[in-house]
Order: sequence, then C-alpha cells, then structure tokens
Amino acid sequence: MNNLVHVRVWGNWACFTRPEMKVERVSYQLPTPSAARGILEAIFWEPEMYYIIDSIRVIKKGIWTSFKRNEVQKTISLNNVKKWMQDSNSLEVIIAGAGEDTSATPRNTLALQDVEYIISAEVHLTELGKKSRQSPQKYIKEFTSRAKLGKCFHRPYLGVREFAAYFELVEDPTVAHQTSLKQLGALKWNELLGLMLYDIFDHEDRAEGFRYLVQATKTSITTEGKFLKPTAYFFQAEIKDSVMDCHPSRVKIIRRNGGL
Repeated sequence: MNNLVHVRVWGNWACFTRPEMKVERVSYQLPTPSAARGILEAIFWEPEMYYIIDSIRVIKKGIWTSFKRNEVQKTISLNNVKKWMQDSNSLEVIIAGAGEDTSATPRNTLALQDVEYIISAEVHLTELGKKSRQSPQKYIKEFTSRAKLGKCFHRPYLGVREFAAYFELVEDPTVAHQTSLKQLGALKWNELLGLMLYDIFDHEDRAEGFRYLVQATKTSITTEGKFLKPTAYFFQAEIKDSVMDCHPSRVKIIRRNGGL
C-alpha cells in the first residue's frame, strides 16, 4: 500500500507493561500496537491524521532482566512550575528515594535489554483531515522527512519514558528485516503469545479525530463532542517468522469492559 510508513527502532532497555500485573512492571515480549503508535506519534502527529499499526518485525528479541526502581508518586503542577520560574527560592524538589520521608516507592521491573524492531503503519486521515481536503501523502512526506533527519516532537520511548528509543527510516521493511536477521545469525521466531493489549481507544474513534479537554475526571477525551473514557482492547498476538501482524482488519480485537 502507498500509505505505509516504516521505521526501525532500537534501544538498550524496554518495558511494555502488562496491565494485569497492576503494580509491578512486567513487560510483554515485544511492543504492543499502542506502544508502537506512541513511538510514531512522538516523531510526527497532527490532528488531521492517525496511524494504524500494520505489523511489528522483531530483529532483536532482547534479554529478560529484572531490577528494582524507585518510582516517584507525586506530580508537579503547572502552577507550581510558574511559581518557581518567578521565584527560584520557592522550588520544592521531589526526592526519588525509598523510605518514609520520600516521594517514591520501590517497584520491581521485569524488562527487556537490547531490543530492535521495525514498525510498519498506515497513515489515514481523520474527519478533520478530510474536511480540510488534505491527502495522506502530505503527512507521509512530513513523517518521512522528519524520520530521515532524526527529528521528533518528543523523544520516543520503549514502553516507559526512562527507556529512550533510537529510530531511523526504513524504505523496504522486508529486505531490512531479513538482512538484519541474517547478519545477527538469528533464528526466526514463531510463537503464540496469547492475549495482548491492543489499545485503550478504538481505532474507529481515532478516525473521527479528538482533542483533550480538562474535565472533572481528568481521564475523558472528547471526539467531535463525544466523550470517551479509556477502554481496554485486546487481541490474540502471534509471532510468525519474527513478524507480529497487528492490522485490525486481520486480527480479532476484543473489548474488555470493567477493570483489568
């Protein structure tokens, strides 16, 4: 398809957290479609377009590793930042330590070390993009230009913000994938992974376009006047020849009501 974009991403660490594990950070074996979408949106995104993840090719599976981190529990409000900018003496630091007098809690993490993937995604227009009479090619060209130069709106990350991702544009994902596997001497990966988180919003709702609003719940998003709450969507993930198919037209997506 001519509306596909491909990008190779890699990093030293990755943790694509399984939602059923609640407090502790336990990673899936590879990125979820929502994590892959987040990487692409970090490189380029506009309200007139949205991504549908087509596939994720695995070059390096990574090595399982576990460690403990101190996770900060408090957040910094925008009003406090403005106040500190006016008066630096009023700055209050958040101590990322463990203990009774600190603002952090120790959490166990089961993560992946040394990973590499090729993400392929379709670029589509939202209703806003259609009304503005734009074409997907405009946004594909912009994405391609930014990815070639290493530009991004914010640094992409592999699951959690602490694990930064490096990226580069790929012209032919099949050739790049096969060449990389051959160079590494890696065997092709085939495995039924079971239930995996697909996203927290339906891709059809994304097609309508949305914008964030400050609501009493602070979790709602409006789509053309329609309020949505995050809802877990899952699918049966399977790796065939080191490739995970993610396209919603080819995988069965299951909506799960209630908590995880």
